[in-house]
Amino acid sequence: MKNFLIIISLCSFNLAISQNTIGIFKNNINIKNSDKKSLTLYNEQSQKYIFTNSNYSKQYKKEKFRYLYNKISNDFILTANFRIIENNVKTNVKTGWMIRESDENRSVYVSASLNEKGKIKFQWRKSKNELKENSKNKIQNLKENFEILQLERKGNKIIFRAAYFGEPLQLIASYTIENLPTTILAGMFITSNNSNIDTKAEVWNVRIDKPVTDNYNPNKEGYLGCRLEIINPFNGNRKVIFKKSDRFEAPNWMPDGKKLLFNMEGSLYKIPIEGGKLEKLNTGFANQNNNDHGISFNGKILAISHHRDGFPGGGSTVYTVPIEGGEPKLVTVDTPSYWHGWAPNNKDVVYVAQRNKEDIYNIYKASIEDGKETQLTNFKSGHVDGPEYSPDGKYIYYNSTESGTMQLWRMNPNGSNREQITFDEWNNWFPHISPDGKWILYLSFPSDIPVNSHPSYKRVMLRIMSTKGGKSKVVAYLYGGQGTINVPSWSPDSKYVAFVSNSGK
Repeated sequence: MKNFLIIISLCSFNLAISQNTIGIFKNNINIKNSDKKSLTLYNEQSQKYIFTNSNYSKQYKKEKFRYLYNKISNDFILTANFRIIENNVKTNVKTGWMIRESDENRSVYVSASLNEKGKIKFQWRKSKNELKENSKNKIQNLKENFEILQLERKGNKIIFRAAYFGEPLQLIASYTIENLPTTILAGMFITSNNSNIDTKAEVWNVRIDKPVTDNYNPNKEGYLGCRLEIINPFNGNRKVIFKKSDRFEAPNWMPDGKKLLFNMEGSLYKIPIEGGKLEKLNTGFANQNNNDHGISFNGKILAISHHRDGFPGGGSTVYTVPIEGGEPKLVTVDTPSYWHGWAPNNKDVVYVAQRNKEDIYNIYKASIEDGKETQLTNFKSGHVDGPEYSPDGKYIYYNSTESGTMQLWRMNPNGSNREQITFDEWNNWFPHISPDGKWILYLSFPSDIPVNSHPSYKRVMLRIMSTKGGKSKVVAYLYGGQGTINVPSWSPDSKYVAFVSNSGK
């Protein structure tokens, strides 16, 4: 068990507090313990938590549960996957999220939990004088097998959402507690009504996000922090490999599968997929690179989008550099041009651009040898973005408002036979085709986001669907948007995806 950080509390007193940080949590306690030992495990490699041996009292005056928490001020969003993994008899085990006014017994609290069958429950105590918890009984009629729980604080309002793996989050219930303190405790718990039986719960994909206000302006107030994450899109398991309290965006996977490439502060950086030291890539004079960059199918050439000062539309221009770095070679003379995909022949690139002083983007392709440009779409309204070739060269996938909302489309490489491939209430962006040609990963914004906009700091989902069609599956719930997956993000073996999520302090 060398990968596990083990915290053991000898519970011979009412409140045992470990001084050790466990994962992202700074506090690890048992509230009103029995005389049993309590154990919390954290696997640094998988970033999973395991609770065990926690106890519960049926007397509402005596709470007994294991609690990992942080003190958090103002609004926040708590999201994680929960599963009870060891329970030999019916013990009414519960695990989930809890926010509390304090760690004192009978504190004001709200919890969102599930039991060993995946049935969910929403409970609260609105004052210390109440002896009994309250709950939303109507949610007991929902199906079993919930796995994802989310608890959000928005002022004095607490919002509970839940999901089955692969499905969008459902709004379950909400409750308002007047005069809730600005700073409260927020974290995960486990409890059971049988102190003689060992029970265990596993928790993973644990994220605490600090949202911005609706009128937040990053140009004036600065950027939120970012996390660089790797996910297995087939089981949803995520891992954070790099964090920064500022802006970075759009990871590509390097051809050897051992490093990621992303843009930050106008430059491009590489980082090992396990995390570690950053390595700046030499892009010569190109020091204003945006989040539109990617690697040719043969792994030898990198396309970048660098802003030239004094040119129309911000001056974004497509260049190429050798994969090991070097001086950029101009591809697109006219601006603005934003790279998005390579052709399998490693000679052509596709991008979105504005031309002829029109305020409309269209899709173009150009040869990296002579810069000859060919217009592939001719839209007069709406928005189009994210063109990317399939590995076999048969299609160019893209997102467009042709049908009224932002949906995924594909067309022949010459721009003919446009075909819509998603049909739902979400605004869908940036289709990325897995190297084996079997899967489409994309980003979904809520329906209340303007159809031609892809802002940062929004509730978004990563979703996956087969290139043959069929139902999409949600693989990640996150706070992000612009910069999350603007570029091809699949690993070379088609098993993993890299992306960026956002969160404040």
